[in-house]
Amino acid sequence: MSSSISNSKNVLPKAGTWRGFATALVATAAAVTVAILALIYAIDPYDSGRSILSSEPGVRPQGPRTANASRGRDPAFDAAIFGNSRIQLISPERLSKATGLAFVQLSVPGSGPKEHLTLIDWFLRHRKEPPKALVVSIDETWCTSDPELTNEQPFPFWLYSSNPLEYAGGLLRFDVLEEVPSRLAYLLGLDAERARADGYWDYEAEKSAQGAGAGSAARRELQQTPYANARLFERDPQEGRHVFPAAARIKEVAAALPEGATLVLVTPPLYKNSLPPAGTEQAFRLQACRDEIVASAVSGHSRTVLVDWRVDRPEIRNPALFFDRVHYRRPIAQAMEADIVEVIRRYPSHP
Repeated sequence: MSSSISNSKNVLPKAGTWRGFATALVATAAAVTVAILALIYAIDPYDSGRSILSSEPGVRPQGPRTANASRGRDPAFDAAIFGNSRIQLISPERLSKATGLAFVQLSVPGSGPKEHLTLIDWFLRHRKEPPKALVVSIDETWCTSDPELTNEQPFPFWLYSSNPLEYAGGLLRFDVLEEVPSRLAYLLGLDAERARADGYWDYEAEKSAQGAGAGSAARRELQQTPYANARLFERDPQEGRHVFPAAARIKEVAAALPEGATLVLVTPPLYKNSLPPAGTEQAFRLQACRDEIVASAVSGHSRTVLVDWRVDRPEIRNPALFFDRVHYRRPIAQAMEADIVEVIRRYPSHP
C-alpha cells in the first residue's frame, strides 16, 4: 500500500464527527425555522388577531380569501354575508342603512359550502356580542352528495383553524413569507392603504369596463339552453334517495345561533335558460336540495327565512341584467337586497 493512500485514509473524518455535524446542521435549521415562524406569528400577516404585538386593524388590499380573516373578527360588525361571486354584489352598506345592522361582506369568488361554513364559524367565534343576522347564499354547490364538501379552488383553511398548530403550520408557506414585507410596511405606516373594511367589491364596474356581457359571445352564452333535452318525469325519480351533507352542516350552524339572530338563506338567480324546466330530474334534485337545506336550518333555528331567487320572474328574463348565466347586474342585486331587508325587518333582532 502506498504512503499516499495510507495518509488519505488517516485524514478522513470519523463517523462520530459526521454525526455531530449532521446533528448541528439539523439543529441550526430547526432553530432558524422556529425563529422565522415566531417572527411571522408576531407580525400576523393577515391580521388574524393571534398576536398581541399587532395592533393596527385591517390589512392591505388583497383577495378576500385572506382579507376575510381580519374582516370576520372585526367587532364593528354584527351581521355578515357569506357565499361566492353569486352573492358578492349584495352591498353590505345598503343592507346596513336599511336595517340598522352593521353588515360585512365575507363572500369569496369560486368558493363552495366548505369555505362558506368555515367563514361562518370564524365570524361566530369572534363575536363578543351576539350576531344579529347571517345572510348565506345557497347555490348549486351546496347540492353535492360529497360528505367532505370538497372545495374546487385553493383556500387557506389553516388561517381560520381553531387549532393553533394547524395555523402555525400554515404560516410556513412561501406566499406567507412574501406577505411579511408588505405587512410590515402597513404596520409601520409606510403603506397606509387599507382593504375595504366591509369587504364589498362591486365587480360590475370592472366587468363593464372589460366589456363583459356586452359582446356576441356573452349573448350566445345566454341563449344556450342546457336543459333542452332534459327528460320530464311525473314525480321525482330520485325520491327518497337524495343526500345533501351540507344540510346537516347548516343545521349545526343554525342551532348555534342566539335566539334573537335571523338566518337568511338566499338562492341566487340564474338566467332563464339555465333554470331546469319543471318536471325534469334536475329540477327535482334542486328542489329537494333547497327544501332539505331550509328544513334542516329551520329545525336548528326557528328564525330562518328563505329568499328564493331561483324561480322564474321578470328580472331573470332580461339579458341586459346579466353578465353571464350566473352573474347578474346591480338592478337584480338591489332587488335581492330589498327582499333581504324585508325579511330582516319582519324578524327584528332582540337580545
